[in-house]
Formats: sequence, structure tokens, C-alpha cells
Amino acid sequence: MKEKFVEDVKNQLLGILSSKQIEKLEDVLYLSLKRYDVKHIGLPNENKLPEQYLTMFLAAKRIEGCSDKTLNYYYSTLNQMRKSIKKDVLLIQTEDLRGHLAEYQAVNKVSKVTLDNVRRILSSFYSWLEDEDYILKSPVRRIHRVKENQVVKEILSDEAVEVLRDNCEEIRDLAMIDLLNSSGMRVGELEKLNRLDIDFNNRECVVKGKGNKERKVYFDAKTKIHLLTYLKNRTDSNEALFVSLRKPNERLEIGGIQCSLRKIGNIAGIKKVYPHKFRRTMATVAIDKGMPIEQVQQLLGHVKIDTTMHYAMVNQQNVKISHRKYIG
Repeated sequence: MKEKFVEDVKNQLLGILSSKQIEKLEDVLYLSLKRYDVKHIGLPNENKLPEQYLTMFLAAKRIEGCSDKTLNYYYSTLNQMRKSIKKDVLLIQTEDLRGHLAEYQAVNKVSKVTLDNVRRILSSFYSWLEDEDYILKSPVRRIHRVKENQVVKEILSDEAVEVLRDNCEEIRDLAMIDLLNSSGMRVGELEKLNRLDIDFNNRECVVKGKGNKERKVYFDAKTKIHLLTYLKNRTDSNEALFVSLRKPNERLEIGGIQCSLRKIGNIAGIKKVYPHKFRRTMATVAIDKGMPIEQVQQLLGHVKIDTTMHYAMVNQQNVKISHRKYIG
């Protein structure tokens, strides 16, 4: 029991004391404890199972507004970490987590972006444990962000968008492409839209983004025309804005939206056509045409402006023109 007590004290002070100080502390504790009997007394939080800490963390995240999809991702990531390290979550240290991340990358062959997502989830969990006074200090503090390779992401050219529009066999798909391309909304936001959410007079609608945060997005005149035509030709009573083509005409889910766009892309001979590409294209075009980055951030619903900059490419020719204009 004395050894367990000493190890517990050492673990709580790792990252606070130096290795030499830890060694000195260990010597002092063992010397002092020779004169005492050490008995285990259960504390209220000590008898909690690892699963209970995870459940409480997810409950806190749900209250903060995280979606079920996000909560499931958190759970699977943290549960995998717990099974991999096989230690009490309160006693896991920085080196344990570094080893887990290295093993996760080696086994799953994930990208640096995915690996950093795992790190962020671990950081969120242990920061919560620290805030709730279950641990003294988060072991993730000394694990820095995984730097990703800067890859130039593709956008759709004006010509490509028009080719896709020309190859739409259904008015629904044409309206969907126009709405994605002009509003820059997320595919999850498109999925949740209902007919009554659309304000045709002002060419705008309110969408629910990440964390159920609402914001206004806007669409152009041709989107309005094609949406009205699509809704006029519908014979079902489903409240959803976009529904499947076959009866019972249920709400078109994310998978159905992705499948429809991929099919149109194949017909048009354009590779990698997916909803997010329209979002990135809209952001790039907006910045290219001079829209202030803060307004683009608002349109996309980004909390951090850095995220907006990652979404958008800057036309190199425009950089050249601006250089000659402002610098010479």
C-alpha cells in the first residue's frame, strides 16, 4: 500500500516537478512512511469506473451543444484509447498518450489531420477532468499539435459548375447544386432544411450549424427560380426541402446527397464532386472578388478565422496583380 501511495503522489506531480525533484520526493516519502501504517480509504470519486468518467464527459459535451455524430466520435476515440493503454484514466500519463498516438497512426495509417483530431479529443477529455478536479494536470498539455502538410485543395471552376448544372437530369439536383454553390452551407445543414425555412422574398434561410448554432445564409436569383420550380412540381407532403425521387419521398439524407452529386459528376466527366467542394469554392470565389474575410467567416459559420483561410484558396494571378498595384 505504501508503494501505491508513493506512485500516486509521483504521478500527480509529474510535469510539475523535475525528474531530480521527483526522485528526492520519493526518497523522502519512503523514509517518512516507515514510521506510519498506510491504509486505503475510498474517496467519492475514487470508486468511479473509467466508463463513468467518459459518460460524464459526454454528458457535459451534450449540454454544450455537440451533435450525436460528434459525441459518437468522441466516445469511440476515447474508448479506443482506454482499451489500448489499459490503465486507470486518472493515472494515464503523457508518455502513455504519446505511445497510443504513435501506435494509432502506425496501425490505421491515418493522415496527420486525423491524428491531430484524435489528439484534440484526448485534450478535451483531460482538460475536462482537470477542470472538474479529478486530476491535477492534463497529461495532454505537453503533446503539441500535429502539423499537417499544406495541400492545395481543389475547387470547382466556373466552367465545371456549369457543366454539372447542364448534366442534371432532375430539377431537384439542379436546385441542390445551385443552393450549395451560392450559399456555401454544409451538407448537414442542407439535409436538415425544411420548405418553410426558405425565405424566397429575401433569398435567405436560417440553417443550424455545428453545435446547433443558427445563422443566416443567402442564395442567388437562379437558385430561387430553380427551388420554386422544384417545389411546385412536387406532389408529396413531406416538410423536408429535398426528398428522394421515389415514393414515399423521404428526406434526402447526407448519403443520398453525396450519391446524387457523385452520379452527376460521373455523367459530366468531372472527378471528385462532393458537397464540401461547393462550400470551399464559394469561399474562394468570395475572397477572390474582394469580400472581407470576416464576412466570409460569418457566411461559413466558422468560429475561428484561421479555419476560413484553410477553406479558401487565393488565386495566384490576383496576388500578382495586387502586388503590382500596391507595391510596384
